[in-house]
Amino acid sequence: ISRNGMQFASMCMHILYVSIRRGETCGDPKLRPSFLTDKAMESAIKYINKKFPNIDYRGNIFSLKMDQRQIFLLCTSFICNPPFSIQDHVYELLNTIDACQCFFDITTNFDFTKNYLDLIITYTSVIITLSRIDDKKALVGMFNCAHEMTNGSSDPSYPRLGQMFLEYDHPWKKLTEEFGPHTKAVTTALLSLKMVYPRRNLPAEQWRSAQLLSLLSAPAAMLDSACCDTMACEYLSMETMERWIIIGFLLCHSSLNSNQASQELWKMGLRSGIYLTLTRDEVLNIHKVSEDLFDNIKGYSKRIADIKECREHVLVNGGAMHRERRHFLRGALKELCKVLEDEPGLLGPKALFVFMALSFSRDEILWLVRHSENMPKLKVPEDYIDNQMAELLYYMEKLRGLMRKYNNVVQRYHVQYLAQFDALVLNDTIQNMYVCPEEESVLMTSFVSTLSGLSVKQVDNKEEFDFRALRLDWLRLQAYTSVNKAPLPLKDYPDLAKVMNLTQFHTKMVDAVEEMLYETSELSIFCFYPRVFEKMFTQSSEEATMKRYLMAFPLVCSHFSQSGDPLCPEEVKSMEKRSLRLCVTFLEQIAKQTSTVVLEICAEQRNLCDQLLPKHCAETISAARYRKQKKPMPKKGEVQKEKPGAESLRKDRTVANNMDKLHLMLTELCSCYSLCGDFVVFDHIVVPTEFLISQLETRLSEIIVRMTNYNQTTQEITRPSDLLAGIRAYVANLHSLSCYINVDVTRLVKSVLLQQTQPLDSHGGQTVTTLYTNWFLESLLRQASNSLIVHCPTLHCFMSQVTDAEQSFRAEEFSDISELQALAELIGAYGLKFLSENLMWHITSQVTELKKMVIENMDVLVQMKNNFDKPEEMVNLKKRLTGGENVLKRMTIIGVILSFRAMVQECLKDVMSNRIMITYLMMKLIKIYNPEADIQVTLSIYELASAAGLPCDIDPSLVAAIRNNTSPDEEHKLSRLLLVYIAVSLPLLALDPNSFYNREHGGHNNNIHCLARAINQLAAAMFTIQNKNIEQQLKEFLLLASSTLLQLGQNVERMEIKNRESIYLLLHMIVEESPFLSQDMLESCFPYVLLRNAYREVYKSFIVTLG
Repeated sequence: ISRNGMQFASMCMHILYVSIRRGETCGDPKLRPSFLTDKAMESAIKYINKKFPNIDYRGNIFSLKMDQRQIFLLCTSFICNPPFSIQDHVYELLNTIDACQCFFDITTNFDFTKNYLDLIITYTSVIITLSRIDDKKALVGMFNCAHEMTNGSSDPSYPRLGQMFLEYDHPWKKLTEEFGPHTKAVTTALLSLKMVYPRRNLPAEQWRSAQLLSLLSAPAAMLDSACCDTMACEYLSMETMERWIIIGFLLCHSSLNSNQASQELWKMGLRSGIYLTLTRDEVLNIHKVSEDLFDNIKGYSKRIADIKECREHVLVNGGAMHRERRHFLRGALKELCKVLEDEPGLLGPKALFVFMALSFSRDEILWLVRHSENMPKLKVPEDYIDNQMAELLYYMEKLRGLMRKYNNVVQRYHVQYLAQFDALVLNDTIQNMYVCPEEESVLMTSFVSTLSGLSVKQVDNKEEFDFRALRLDWLRLQAYTSVNKAPLPLKDYPDLAKVMNLTQFHTKMVDAVEEMLYETSELSIFCFYPRVFEKMFTQSSEEATMKRYLMAFPLVCSHFSQSGDPLCPEEVKSMEKRSLRLCVTFLEQIAKQTSTVVLEICAEQRNLCDQLLPKHCAETISAARYRKQKKPMPKKGEVQKEKPGAESLRKDRTVANNMDKLHLMLTELCSCYSLCGDFVVFDHIVVPTEFLISQLETRLSEIIVRMTNYNQTTQEITRPSDLLAGIRAYVANLHSLSCYINVDVTRLVKSVLLQQTQPLDSHGGQTVTTLYTNWFLESLLRQASNSLIVHCPTLHCFMSQVTDAEQSFRAEEFSDISELQALAELIGAYGLKFLSENLMWHITSQVTELKKMVIENMDVLVQMKNNFDKPEEMVNLKKRLTGGENVLKRMTIIGVILSFRAMVQECLKDVMSNRIMITYLMMKLIKIYNPEADIQVTLSIYELASAAGLPCDIDPSLVAAIRNNTSPDEEHKLSRLLLVYIAVSLPLLALDPNSFYNREHGGHNNNIHCLARAINQLAAAMFTIQNKNIEQQLKEFLLLASSTLLQLGQNVERMEIKNRESIYLLLHMIVEESPFLSQDMLESCFPYVLLRNAYREVYKSFIVTLG
């Protein structure tokens, strides 16, 4: 009986899950098979439903041939495991039990009674669930037609299955008829609950007055083992008992009119709620079903009145009663967790309290879930909404975690208890029995010997315990001793049952803690109520006090893997997908809330740090100056600006400001991450803090880009130093996050800032590198190319020229040493490499245009190169030369770009020398001691040095940019003629009034001093590519340029004489800038006296102030 009962119950559960799966497949439009929605099949389906089960497929439904394979796949489970096969086994077993006149009492033979009731309820659930599948007739009919088409005969099980479907069109009527003969046994088993169910179904006030689940209510008994005569009943699910009572009395309703105790127990069950779970999300409206059933039976008018009365009672009082229970359980579980966390040794003697707390809480959660999804129309719907559910789930998970963490403590305690108490008590009980048959004696003797052989050393040696055989033997013994006229009737020996039930619980504490946790706290029901689950999370997340408990929601998703059936593997994938979706959604929401609070705190701190920046001290200095000069203070109407730090002055500490609220919120949110470091959902290891890191990374990247304040229309952007100060404020406050939660903030910051050194971040968005590159190219350097901004070598920056037009920015505020060093800190070597590549692209375009101009004037340039020492011919050739101003303009643009790049490289060098001093020195030494044997090796070393900001004689980036695949000889010719072109065009610069040399700036007002850098670096790059002697080529250029500039001294009356001295200085700058030319070379072709006079002339008009 015991063996078959367990086996048939398992088979019923399998059929139940398969039925549910088929119902979901046919009911869900997304999963519904195509042949059920195909219009071509519509007539065939109608015909099958009409003629079922007597279907003649010939001439009616030939279209089934197209879908035979799909039909076979969908219907095989119905045919291979037909419900009637289980039906036969179940009724055979029930008849055997009736014939044996078995004794059932949940407080005595707990396992035997529980398995009996579970078998009845599970079988009933199978029949009810099958009756709810709308397309069952069509599916089975199609299967049989397809089987006939394929095999030439009907499936053997089809006639019986078809007849069963017809008989169970009204399942409750048929089931009550079939269970009529079993009324006595079922009623006896149900009435044994009258000592258990009423004690569990109490209002919260009585729980509170009895101090239920409290370890502190009796301090003197805190170390005493928690035990009672009905151990297993104490944590038995109330939902399970209600299911037994309601469905059991529906099946065997005759006892309701004949037995007052049955009627009272049944009415108590009806007052528990409106809906009862059959399985998963399949529910039973108990009042409606009961009323419909009794309405068709004579003599049940009073029972119908009882049903209506109970329904009204539930509608009025049910929601409030369960709400108060949840409120009590939140406090009780919190106290229990705190005590057990502080003293985990109490988990041994008080393990029963843990499982009772978990079971009670699970019952209340399940009640709320099924009633929230099917909420009746009420005047007070708030009773079915719980915005504090997170706290109850949190402490349930906390208790589960404590049981797992201190499993060794629980094992040690109960191994000693089993060996030193249970074995002795059991042995005494056996000795006091006056009748003990041989088979029963062998079983009980084995119990004592098994328990007596236990020792703590087994726990210390981490041996595996397995008491499943002992528990199965106890179930067999219950079956032997519960039949009528048994040699050893168990009902006559209640002490034996009490001792064995207590022993069974203790053995579970040794080897089956995980099974007990599953039995008492498994919440996979949420997998089938995702809408309710998400709604509960949303409601809890809106409560400030619930934020510390939100991590319980994703942790509950780890239960969902336990809800599947191994014999129904096709549903695992969909359940896994649903579980992961819910888990990820919850974790992302928690991470978003946490990251929002963290970044709001960072923003507040950034604003406070911004007040301390030097740019805000002007008003303070001005006010101090007023006070020193005794000038009148501002009028009362003018609001004086608060000084930094004023926000810390408080008159009342109890008044919370915004920062206090944010820190409190952050503490609450970060507390939820302490629940667990990681957990598993369907073989996926989930780490909650990684979601927070991901959210912070994304949001911080967006904030940094937003802090840049780049406006492409107005060309506005934040100064690099201000942005760097803001980022430093953010980073400093982000590091304080590690005080709340164990996260690697350093890794987060490095990842974010490293992404900002690239053109695009990991999500394809713009970065600080891209924005500043665009701004410097489109705003600063474009205006510098038009001489609206001038390069100042003396001040190492660019400066805006004074003009009548309104300027959107001041160049010196964005390009001085401090700003460019801040830029180098922000975008690093990678970002500056990207900036350099963009600069080189602009240089390349200018070089291309220069080469075109050289080709246009090639003949003239060749003649000028050959006749530079013949003044008369040079004058005539100059008249034929076109585009000289354009060449100088383009070369000036190249010079401006290279000058800006040199400034950036210098700042990068300062930054790198501080950050990576040893590596920087190594690069410097490699560059200095380069043997220069091979130009390609030299360029590689220069590229390495350039990445660290070190200056190089030959710019490797420029070499790479202007390299092309044309003929080297042709390129060499164009390069030489380009230098000729530049040299003979230099005198034209004297005609420009802006060519005057400004001593304060250390350069010319039209940036022509940048020509020196452009000529030297461009020549070095071009002749390096062509593998020519750079020094020789520059000597030729110097000779030609000197010759043309000396001719300026002969034009005394022309306009060229006005800025002649300033142009002379340009020649000196070219030599000073070049690593390949020297002053001796210059003096050999250009008199030094002219340079000296030129310097005296340009400095003569400059007023020097001292002191």
